[in-house]
Amino acid sequence: MDIIEFFQESAGKWSSMRTSHYLTSKQQEGGKSTIEIDLLEKSDPAVIQLCELCHEDPATALCGLRVNWDGTLDSNDKKQKGLMVLVPIADPETSNTGKLLQNRGDGEKTAIVGRYEMADNHELTLITESDTIHSQERLWFESPNVRLRHSSVKQLGGFSMASFYSEIRMGNAKPDPQAADATVAKS
Repeated sequence: MDIIEFFQESAGKWSSMRTSHYLTSKQQEGGKSTIEIDLLEKSDPAVIQLCELCHEDPATALCGLRVNWDGTLDSNDKKQKGLMVLVPIADPETSNTGKLLQNRGDGEKTAIVGRYEMADNHELTLITESDTIHSQERLWFESPNVRLRHSSVKQLGGFSMASFYSEIRMGNAKPDPQAADATVAKS
């Protein structure tokens, strides 16, 4: 699986449950949200705009992903809403690693350039670093309709947080190809 296939498999509507642990204060917090993920063609205006914002040639974009979320945290009744656009640009030597352009879609003209690594076991790792923060997130599919991820965030000054997410596809679930093969074999 490459990153384009991973993004294709991620498209859809997901119910997400999250548990976060704040390592310095030893507190934890739960949350839940609905996530809608849309695959974008590399010719999509949002992909082109993000490439230009990051001073990257839009022709090098592999595809794009638009992620919308709407949820709540256990400790806060305020809705947590957001939008993010992601664009992978493969390293010249291999498509399994490369730059990952990110924009929060909040009207700000700022973007983050991180990295992605697609492992042979179909796990995607996203890495974002700056002078003040290091974030790493690993995502994988337990099945076609169950996606898991965990992340860690370390900030300058010692603040650290680790989170685990379990996500279940809602609505038009993607069929399990192995189950479909078994049904065909029986008939």
